[in-house]
Amino acid sequence: MPNQDYIEVHNAFQNNLKHLDISIKKHAITVFTGLSGAGKSSLVFDTIAANSRRELNETFPSFTQQYLPKYGAPHVGRIDNLPVAIVIQQKKVGKNPRSTLATYTGIYSLLRLLFSRIGKPWVGYSDTFSFNLPQGMCDKCQGLGYIDHINPDKVIDYDKSLNEGAITFVSFGPGTWRWKRYAYTGLFDNDKKIKDYSEKELNDLLYAPQHHLTDAPKEWKKSILYEGVIPRIKRSIIESKEGEHHKEAIQEIVTRTACDKCHGTKLRPEVLTCKINGYNIADVLQMDLNHVIEFLDSIDEKLTVDLLRELTTKIQSLIDLGLGYLTLDRSTDTLSGGETQRIKIAKYMNSSLSDMVYILDEPSVGLHPADIKLISHALRKLKDKGNTVLVVEHNPELIPIADYVVEIGPKPGKDGGKIMFDGKYSDLLKSDTITGKLLQEPLVFKKAKDFNDTLDLKDVNIHNLKHANVSIPLNAQTVISGVAGSGKSSLIQAVKDKLKTGYIDLTQDAVGVNIRSTPATYLNILDDIRKLFGDANKVSRQLFSYNGKGKCPLCKGRGVQITNMAFMDPVVQTCEKCHGKRYSDEALQYKLNGLDIAEVLNLSIKEAIKFFSGVAEIHDKLVNMQKVGLDYLSLGQSLDTLSGGEVQRLKLALQLNKTGTVYLLDEPTAGLHMKDVSIMTNLFDELVEKGNTLIIVEHNLSVISKSDWMIDVGPKAGRYGGEILYSGTPKDALNDAKSVTGNAMKEYNNARK
Repeated sequence: MPNQDYIEVHNAFQNNLKHLDISIKKHAITVFTGLSGAGKSSLVFDTIAANSRRELNETFPSFTQQYLPKYGAPHVGRIDNLPVAIVIQQKKVGKNPRSTLATYTGIYSLLRLLFSRIGKPWVGYSDTFSFNLPQGMCDKCQGLGYIDHINPDKVIDYDKSLNEGAITFVSFGPGTWRWKRYAYTGLFDNDKKIKDYSEKELNDLLYAPQHHLTDAPKEWKKSILYEGVIPRIKRSIIESKEGEHHKEAIQEIVTRTACDKCHGTKLRPEVLTCKINGYNIADVLQMDLNHVIEFLDSIDEKLTVDLLRELTTKIQSLIDLGLGYLTLDRSTDTLSGGETQRIKIAKYMNSSLSDMVYILDEPSVGLHPADIKLISHALRKLKDKGNTVLVVEHNPELIPIADYVVEIGPKPGKDGGKIMFDGKYSDLLKSDTITGKLLQEPLVFKKAKDFNDTLDLKDVNIHNLKHANVSIPLNAQTVISGVAGSGKSSLIQAVKDKLKTGYIDLTQDAVGVNIRSTPATYLNILDDIRKLFGDANKVSRQLFSYNGKGKCPLCKGRGVQITNMAFMDPVVQTCEKCHGKRYSDEALQYKLNGLDIAEVLNLSIKEAIKFFSGVAEIHDKLVNMQKVGLDYLSLGQSLDTLSGGEVQRLKLALQLNKTGTVYLLDEPTAGLHMKDVSIMTNLFDELVEKGNTLIIVEHNLSVISKSDWMIDVGPKAGRYGGEILYSGTPKDALNDAKSVTGNAMKEYNNARK
């Protein structure tokens, strides 16, 4: 009979797992570690979490199941004693401009209720205080708090005609379907330069609202509504999902200003007359969480005792996780993945559910060692409530929280998927596994060197920075450290403003990818691979394009079928015809050195380096991927599966051969095992030796200790930070009591004596 105290996994062979059997202790914290790509996520997310979610969904009636996400059966013999899984990942919250910290956490609903109950004068019920409902929203900005103005001079070249490409905004070029919406109207002479238009013609081109055309030529479909260029760009691009693909182009043409009617409060003026202790609801939304607690504590009304208790509990949970610096009106699309994950953890801290399994994906990402202590405390609280906690983690600051550690390895990809260690944390430290050895090593500091030139920033007041003055050495590696939200990114912004040009910005923003983007397309080697296949088989290279002739007829070359759900995340399933290969049967019959095109794209970059050893234009780009520690990715892996740290290293791979430039990086080691971090620190040294300057926002103590210079920002986050606590060598920071990071490094080394 199975032991009810353990989650028993039998014969797991999902992805690269080598038919694993493992017993995971319930009501304990187990950390899964190992090299990037070794198989941790395959076991924890793709096997344990997927099976739990799938079996839970199957308990619902079939009518309900059609509206739930579909989880395929993982490759596993069976799992016994599996609790319901709650997965807390690093994903950022959606891009809805109406979503704020207050709306996302449910705090806004409670605040609205509070003001409708005891605010004076009474102006209406709860809905009256919502900027997302007609009853409360400002009628000029529709509750957004800002107005976007499109500059017509940025989208029109007045010296050109429509036929010459007068509409300069992306996707409006001559011959495109959007261009035809103007050229086929009969309203304009398509060869007439815009500067020669009459006032009416110019107004019709730029500003006309949607309307049906009369007497339009036969090319114009009568069912189509005509609309001027500016309202069209606003409606069909800026305010739609397409805006995500044209961010930079939009920034060029749009000026965003606070709404002059509501002054950014998003609410109708009469709503703002209702106050509690001198504050209206917009005032409270602009407070950080620490000050919101003070505001709630000042209220003494018997009518709202329960309401105040619930609000205080929600907000205090966020403060306990180090988020007290966030304001309630903070837009969710500006929150980092780490901040979002902590907000989700806070939500579960207040849950009375027990006997769940909470599964977390690198909760240390984006966190300073001082913040990691707060996460550790929260995870222990989840365990103490009678839950099981499984954590995928690389950070040597968080791994010690584990009651048990499982190390998957020994290598990434096909050479991984085995259990290298399974036992108590204290025993891991005595083992000879990669992680066990590296956890015992103290930090190593560089020898101090002299600097000739510096980049000087004076009296910087961006965001929360308070008259910051720093000098950053050139031809050196400088790390900007400090707790989350302390002002590090603001300092990087000041660097960009000072430099203006001549720097390489390798932040964690997405690389403009979609589901069809892969390392092969991003490195621009897919065309070369297709040419090799075409020449070897004497057929058209178009046959080896999953966007062209060679695409699978069912999934159209995406490898997956996507079902859009009205109010939920879309459901993504592997295509049942091509099984994720993306290609048609015809394309797959042709081989190159014994492999078909799908098999080649399934090679890891490490394997592909050998496969293309004689093709320099492909081989050399793949070697750069190996240098940035990404050789475990496959050539055909969808880029929308990559973490922020991986995206950044992917960008770095394209920029490796520069000299005499400034590289700006933001937590490039996010998601990396300690062994992989050492690959990156060696690469950083090489870049400096080539005459480059590196400025890195980083929490990883190993990267910080191996830097030439360190700037510590703090002491805390938001309005409680923004001061330069320390500027000097990392080693000297150990003896500076003010340096939060210096103290963390000292503590780390003391623990390894």
